[in-house]
Amino acid sequence: MAHSGLRTRLTPAERRRSPRIRLQIPVFVRGRDAGGAEYLDLSKTLDISSTGAFIVTARTFEANHSVFLTIPTPPLSSSGLVPAETPPIRARVRRQHTVGDVHLVGVEFQKALD
Repeated sequence: MAHSGLRTRLTPAERRRSPRIRLQIPVFVRGRDAGGAEYLDLSKTLDISSTGAFIVTARTFEANHSVFLTIPTPPLSSSGLVPAETPPIRARVRRQHTVGDVHLVGVEFQKALD
């Protein structure tokens, strides 16, 4: 069969390294602003994969800004056997889109989740 030489354009979903799951979960976003002040915002994911997430937040970010994400968990036990939150996930801001008074932010995890 002859190759036509035409390139097929891939959709963003086809270019992804891992499949995204449409899942809204609360997430703390922690980092430092341009002035060096530390912040901690409660946001939520719109979708997530092993290599990144799409979050909605009130804060704007610069491209390549580094953040830490943690997922809060309810205190089910006072014994200390169940952690109060997940270990921080280091991520880098890759894209941002503003809709009204919120920002849709795509982040890439520095290390893929297992």
